[in-house]
Amino acid sequence: MPMCLIARENETTVKNLLIAFESESNAYARYTAFAAKADCDGLHGTASLLRAIARSEQIHAANHARVIRQLGGEAEAQLQPVEVKTTLENLTAALGDEIYEIDSMYPRFLVENRSADNSAARTLTWALEAEKIHARLLSEEIRRMESGGAESLATEPVEFKIRPVCGYISKAPELERCWVCDRYCAKFETVQ
Repeated sequence: MPMCLIARENETTVKNLLIAFESESNAYARYTAFAAKADCDGLHGTASLLRAIARSEQIHAANHARVIRQLGGEAEAQLQPVEVKTTLENLTAALGDEIYEIDSMYPRFLVENRSADNSAARTLTWALEAEKIHARLLSEEIRRMESGGAESLATEPVEFKIRPVCGYISKAPELERCWVCDRYCAKFETVQ
């Protein structure tokens, strides 16, 4: 991407958004592959969770890409090969990725944000807050599976609702103002 097209004050922000875009794009690919493995293992509810998180990551990537373009950049990502292991190992790897984004990547990017408008801060914050939900849902599913799976999402598909603006995930549509994107959402995407 030619940095000469990007205003000097936005260079760090665009560089960070590109990293976030690539991270979210790779997370989408990884979680989609992990969901296919869970389905093959007969863990359909776990697969539903992974598909919902994958869709949320795709929303984050699209939001980052839009801001990158607004700031004069071009959204490009290099997709990494996906290593699929057991479903429990995949969930644990996914949780590690989410924790890295929550504890390190997004907080640093927000501190380093220098764009003149709020669009970069907004997309970074939406992703950070949604990642916290992902980490909680993944942690809960890991605990259920490790405790014998009796209460796991595992056997039946589970319907998740996703806010198409920010990627917030829940099991039921929450019609009031979203605490992540601060918008009212009348429509939710449904993922099973």
